[in-house]
Amino acid sequence: MFDIGWSELLAIAAIAIIFVGPKDLPRMMRTVGQYVAKARAMVREFQTSFEDLARETELEELRKEVTGLRNQAVAPLRSLQQEMNKPLAIGGGGAGAAASAASAARAEEEKKAAPDTNGLSAEMADAVRDAEAVEAYGASDPVNAGAAPAPVEPKREGE
Repeated sequence: MFDIGWSELLAIAAIAIIFVGPKDLPRMMRTVGQYVAKARAMVREFQTSFEDLARETELEELRKEVTGLRNQAVAPLRSLQQEMNKPLAIGGGGAGAAASAASAARAEEEKKAAPDTNGLSAEMADAVRDAEAVEAYGASDPVNAGAAPAPVEPKREGE
């Protein structure tokens, strides 16, 4: 800390004995020791308060970061919840319901329409019609709707 060697300490002790005297020297050393202890305590207190301040600053930054990450993680859930609540806010009626009903009706009509077999051979057209019939049967039969359709055996040319 201080660059004081043994020779400097011996010189300081000799001067202290001469000026203070041997009788009052122990009391003076005790007083100096108390002041040094108080100074060290003040330095230690300052250092710990400075470290606490640094920790609080780091904690505040970490809290902000965690809050940001939490908001980032919850944002998709909030948007999903808002999307799920939209039909409830509409009330199940109005223009949105009519448009969805119209699009569902168009899809059903397209399913019912006969497949375009122009440009296909007669065998291919028959295979397409058979596949459409199997799909229609599987969709209309509630018992077998989830089951795989029965395999269609290919027609042989001689039959």
